[in-house]
Amino acid sequence: MRNLWIFINKYNAFFLFIIFEISSLVIYIKYNSFQKASFINSTNKITGGLYAQVNELYGYLSLRETNDSLAKENARLRTQLKASFYVDSVNKKQVKDTIYKQQYTYIEAKVINNSTNRSNNYITIDRGSLQGIGKGMGVICSSGIVGKVVFVGPHMSIVQSLLHKDSRFSAMLAKNHEIGYIEWADDLDPHKGYLKDVSNNAQPHLGEEVVTSEFSLFPAGIPIGKVSNLHIKTGGYALNMEVKLAVDYGKLQYVDVVVNKFAEEQAGLEAQQKKNE
Repeated sequence: MRNLWIFINKYNAFFLFIIFEISSLVIYIKYNSFQKASFINSTNKITGGLYAQVNELYGYLSLRETNDSLAKENARLRTQLKASFYVDSVNKKQVKDTIYKQQYTYIEAKVINNSTNRSNNYITIDRGSLQGIGKGMGVICSSGIVGKVVFVGPHMSIVQSLLHKDSRFSAMLAKNHEIGYIEWADDLDPHKGYLKDVSNNAQPHLGEEVVTSEFSLFPAGIPIGKVSNLHIKTGGYALNMEVKLAVDYGKLQYVDVVVNKFAEEQAGLEAQQKKNE
């Protein structure tokens, strides 16, 4: 306290100047309408700018929470799509009674590791068996198909990307539904794939959309890409064509894991068939 008093006493002239200066400014602004209005406008402009900066900072800090919320909402909306249901129909006296039943549901997940520049690329997601993930499930994102689950832990899973030399999924031309299969191109371009074994009767055109067929791990109609080159060597009685992939795999952040209600039943029946062959 003594030192504080010595400091104030030593610089008392400076402090008196500051007090008188502030008092004069207050009186000047308070009793002059033009200066008062100018001061208020300037103050509002400064505080408004500060509030805007604070809001931008808050918005940036809350991006993760916002993205998580959007991912959950996307998964919920995908579950409600018509493609996620199957039709149980009964024909009686020419009256068709159709009831839509749920076939596909979706589990949202965040990408925590990813590769795109290898011959065999994998993606790690933050969902595992405790969240309902199982081996063999398809994985999609808002742009199209991503791959399939190959390894599952309690809290994380490994997805074999479409950018993998062993990845192959049933696909079709969106316009005429001619079916083939999609695989990654052999030149390690993360934006290019090949649609192969399409019937010679098909008449594809540049820019035509390629989507999943009903024989894949995914609901029919999920985007894969667009035809970018029709002059790929034919496969005898079938057509092969180059496809520009819809998904930018290097920018993946959130994905949805496809839960097919009938996947286990189908796998069991097909395994039984193989045993009897």
